[in-house]
Amino acid sequence: KRSHRVLARLVCAAALIFATSVSAVALEDKLVIVTSFSKDLTGPYQKAFQQKYPGTKVEILNKQTNAGIKYLQETASNNQTDLFWASAPDAFEVLKNEKLLQPYRPKAAGIAEKIGAFPVHNPEGYYSGFAASGYGIMYNTRYMTAKKLPNPKEWSDLEKPVYFDHVAISAPSRSGTTHLTIEAILQGEGWDKGWATIKAMAGNFAQVTERSFGVPDGVNSGTFGLGIVIDFFGFSSAASGFPVEFVYPTVTTLVPANIGVVKNAPHPRAAEAFIEFLLSPEGQEILFEKSIMRLPVLPAAYAKAPPGIPNPFKDTSIGAAVKFDTVLSESRYNLVNSLFDQTITYRLNDLKAATKAIYEAEAALAKKPNAAAKTLIAEARALIAATPIKEAEANDPKLAGAFKTLEKGQKPAERQAQIEERWDAFAKSSYAKAKDLAEKARKML
Repeated sequence: KRSHRVLARLVCAAALIFATSVSAVALEDKLVIVTSFSKDLTGPYQKAFQQKYPGTKVEILNKQTNAGIKYLQETASNNQTDLFWASAPDAFEVLKNEKLLQPYRPKAAGIAEKIGAFPVHNPEGYYSGFAASGYGIMYNTRYMTAKKLPNPKEWSDLEKPVYFDHVAISAPSRSGTTHLTIEAILQGEGWDKGWATIKAMAGNFAQVTERSFGVPDGVNSGTFGLGIVIDFFGFSSAASGFPVEFVYPTVTTLVPANIGVVKNAPHPRAAEAFIEFLLSPEGQEILFEKSIMRLPVLPAAYAKAPPGIPNPFKDTSIGAAVKFDTVLSESRYNLVNSLFDQTITYRLNDLKAATKAIYEAEAALAKKPNAAAKTLIAEARALIAATPIKEAEANDPKLAGAFKTLEKGQKPAERQAQIEERWDAFAKSSYAKAKDLAEKARKML
């Protein structure tokens, strides 16, 4: 009997070794990933996965989110990509709707069903969340002390005159995460109030950067004091020793960063193994590396979380104010980005000039009350807050469909160009009138 038990154990051990080796051998020799993530995130995963599966080489094609979508669209007829890996869930909705993804349901155990109010995995199985992120304000504590600036808590704080020329953001047309931030404000506050908040903050912008990492780099170096960023920029900078802090405003959202299998993936087994690795305890713990610092979707992983990382499964207030609608965000994605560019990015100097004139008039009004001047200042603020279209128009597929993702230097189609010209003229005129009214009020005082 004892010999039988020993033999049984040997057989089981041999079977396990055989199964493991077959599993490793069964993967293809290559895996191709298109991603918007930097090497700070992709590098550790690439290295760890190749160590686990030494027969599979991971190739990373780094592309900004919109460029990645366009690449998959253009190469669909002869696809060479296995996985699309990015932050913005609405980007995955675009690919899903164009039938450029194929379903895969992960087998990893213990993954949360939701993060905040948002499902971790796409219910239809077209893409899977592997980490969560929220959006907020990162600031340099030394800069704030030197400039005697108060620490912000809410978006409305960034509308205050004290922050003039101290804030930065990246253009949502160039950054999928910034687009999500803008959409979170629009969905959380409503179209009209949301744009009023965004434009009031924008009057204080020192810069609109082309890429999202330009904002944390500037805050880290003290080029500007505050930045509107995705949370992991703040967490990773703080973990790396920079004098920075990050805060979630009440109106924000937590959404998963995702990965999905591309339709007709040439290396499907390797693609599925990579997803399972991301969601394994080992893969989730990699998120805590100093260069990454993202929120795991495996609640058990937080037992090993470093200081400074919040646990959204315990602090359920993070992102609770906004039930983010990915379908809505995707449907007006390019329109919202264009509206931001036409009224803020390309007209920033005009907007700042009008904002500065209002601040000066308000400062004078505080010293010498005057009803007529107060009315003029209110009119000036209303002109800045106004948008050229209402929400119903923005959500109309006929209008939203006129806007396409453009590569840098690429000219828009005729209809899009005409609409953008109207929006630009609206912004130019509104800001000029606002500045004139504010200066008129200032002279009255």
